[in-house]
Amino acid sequence: MLCADLVDIRWKEKSGRTRRTVANLEDISQSGACIQVDEQIPLGVTVQVSYPRGSFSGEVRYCLFREIGYYVGLMFETGSKWSEKSFKPMHLFDPRTLARKAVKDLKPSPPVA
Repeated sequence: MLCADLVDIRWKEKSGRTRRTVANLEDISQSGACIQVDEQIPLGVTVQVSYPRGSFSGEVRYCLFREIGYYVGLMFETGSKWSEKSFKPMHLFDPRTLARKAVKDLKPSPPVA
């Protein structure tokens, strides 16, 4: 699901120091999420993502810089998953709806008598 919402994130550096910042949630699924942040987060680090009524955690699988910041891919840890019932980002869009609409629009219309 493509989305946009601000979330708080927290992770520990190798030194043991806890880091905290605000991230933009870019997309989310049952198995992971992508967040955008201003600083690089090392691969393998566990990130805690907090939203108004809960949180989830995931391991950093990629961290890529693209023009305006770092895009960080998180794979949810066992027991940590997302559902729309538990957290619905402010802007949430399922791109599959476009594909379903396109298929529906391509179906031939019944003949007019």
